[in-house]
Amino acid sequence: MNTEQKIISPEQIARPGGKVVFTNGCFDIIHPGHVDYLERARSMGSCLVVGLNSDASVRRLKGALRPVNEQQSRARVLAALACVDFVIIFDEDTPLELIRKVRPDVLVKGGDWSVDRIVGREEVEAAGGTVCSIPLLAGYSTTGTVERIVAMHQRGGNG
Repeated sequence: MNTEQKIISPEQIARPGGKVVFTNGCFDIIHPGHVDYLERARSMGSCLVVGLNSDASVRRLKGALRPVNEQQSRARVLAALACVDFVIIFDEDTPLELIRKVRPDVLVKGGDWSVDRIVGREEVEAAGGTVCSIPLLAGYSTTGTVERIVAMHQRGGNG
């Protein structure tokens, strides 16, 4: 399957066989922390569905200067990762409606989210699924990357 076929709408989701894992995020500037997280999420099942915040959703969550990369570019990069089976862009502030449509067996968020704060936890657990928070790879963040780029530019560096 080519990468563009992995980017689908919520209406196109058809439950594949096996254990479906779901996670979500902005994934603005992909870094090793994202890749590590997504690979570990994928290892928890046979299919990884990534809910990707739309540009409007990212702006509401992160501010007017974000995202750095527009949603189709972010979706294409995510879809190119071997560990990602499907990418679905959502416009809401939370992925709750998307989680209800996907009905994952496993709901995963990064370690900065405690399980009791993960949106969709109640729905997934009520259906017999599991919810987990997995540790993030230390030293990586999109915000940190943006801050380093800005600082380099202010110093006149060309990186």
